[in-house]
Amino acid sequence: METESEPYVRLATLRQLHQVMADMNTARSLADTLQTVADGVVNGLGYELACVNLVRPDGDLVVAAFAGNSAAEALITGRVGSRAGWDRRLAMGEQWGELRFIPHTEGWVLDEDDVPQWFTAGPPPRFEDEWHPADRLFAPMYATGSSGGELIGVISVDRPRGGRIPGAWGREALQMYAFQAAIAISNARLRSNMQRALVRLEREQQALRASEESFRQAFEYAPSGMAIAEMGGDQHGRILRTNDALCRLLGRPASAMRRYSFSDLVHPEDIGTLLRTSAEGGRAELRLARRDGTYVWVSLRNSVVADAADGPRFLLTHVEDIEERKRRELHLAHRASHDSLTGLPNSAELRARLSARLCRRPYEPGPSAIDSLDAAYGDHRGADASGNGFDFGAPVPHQSNLYEGFDGFDHHVHVAAPEPDAASGADNGTKGLAVLFCDLDGFKSINDRFGHNAGDAVLIEVARRLTSVVRDGDTVARLGGDEFVVLADGLGREDAQDLAVRLRNAIIPPIRVDGRAVRVGASFGIGWAHCGMTAEEVLQSADQRMYVEKRSRSKQHRRAG
Repeated sequence: METESEPYVRLATLRQLHQVMADMNTARSLADTLQTVADGVVNGLGYELACVNLVRPDGDLVVAAFAGNSAAEALITGRVGSRAGWDRRLAMGEQWGELRFIPHTEGWVLDEDDVPQWFTAGPPPRFEDEWHPADRLFAPMYATGSSGGELIGVISVDRPRGGRIPGAWGREALQMYAFQAAIAISNARLRSNMQRALVRLEREQQALRASEESFRQAFEYAPSGMAIAEMGGDQHGRILRTNDALCRLLGRPASAMRRYSFSDLVHPEDIGTLLRTSAEGGRAELRLARRDGTYVWVSLRNSVVADAADGPRFLLTHVEDIEERKRRELHLAHRASHDSLTGLPNSAELRARLSARLCRRPYEPGPSAIDSLDAAYGDHRGADASGNGFDFGAPVPHQSNLYEGFDGFDHHVHVAAPEPDAASGADNGTKGLAVLFCDLDGFKSINDRFGHNAGDAVLIEVARRLTSVVRDGDTVARLGGDEFVVLADGLGREDAQDLAVRLRNAIIPPIRVDGRAVRVGASFGIGWAHCGMTAEEVLQSADQRMYVEKRSRSKQHRRAG
């Protein structure tokens, strides 16, 4: 019931509300804001008890702040009431604008539900507008200020000062206060979320900085070479950053390395390997150029990294020095394919090189101009039953996709033996692969008289002399014992005979062994390799001709060369 002095009461209340709302909006945290809301109901609106119930993410409401009674605060703060229980309360009793008043005559049905409550004792009311201890008054707080918005909490009040049920002014003040409290709580939540986000962002940035520092140290101080290169675009493969180990390995400063891509540094023979490797997870062994012009064998391993979630991708390249391992591998491979005494290719390597030049199909030269005219004007010797002159030949046994005739898709360079002219017997100018089989004459007697050390010294010197006569692309191999083989491509018959003479002349001069001069002679057999033969057949042919040549000369002549 309002009195004549109420305008003065209203003015004082407005001053208090102004101060309380200022305190709400300057609270430093969400917890401080909630407690300020509860304290403001008691200090500014004149209620003895106030409770702020906050909606949790799961929809239930928790007692987040309490003011007016420390015992009640200790008892119910933190307790949770179900959303269904609160929805039931906000649908009962009398609706005063956005407020909900449940008189004691109706509220007794709520005494046993799960919503946290505090009961106050007191005498029953004597007047109609007097507050009963079991009366309940709730002020819902909505995100948009009205019941159409999302419920963020409920302010529950008890025992207004003066003991009277709030009038129109008191109701309006509580409703307006709940509206401002909802704004303050929303802002506090927003600030709290922002602070948590900032803290999380700062932690993530610290973790990122720590990760970047760890990567930088691992990159810079790695014992093996590392580089970061661009991936994709016009600058694909361009080196962006290198560590000290890679700079030392290649003898180039970091500033100079940024002017190159790996394709600029790779050995020309390894460029194809590099291009196949410049992909995710690629790995290869190749040679990179040093500043002094030499090359070093490295194991190069690529992995793709992204600068950010959708940022550019880079190639992180790990470069390991494998020069020593490659040297050992090459040494082992050389020992496996070369004679340990003379350093010449051994029998296995000789056969491998010879087999690489031969195929199973014998070479057939193309038709002459006269043969072409005959075929064009009626000579159908190669035609089939229907008159078509397309003869692809018969398949080679065990190789159904190879034909004895000409194959337009055949990229093999066929080896043919030069044949003498049928009329004159002279060289017809055809060039072929000559196989010169050499057997030393008189070597056994040196071995028997002076020992194996002297024999080894003779073999080493003979190997040196043979090598000095042939061309760079020719092969001088030791077949075993005192037998040597020379492979010389692109020779005619007269060229091969001339080479045999020069090789024999290089062998027959005296050889100094342990202070004494010894002499050996040499017998040569010249065979010709051509497609359709095996390496073994070629060597047997040259061997047989060598023995024919050896038997045709007297023993003294053989010794004299």
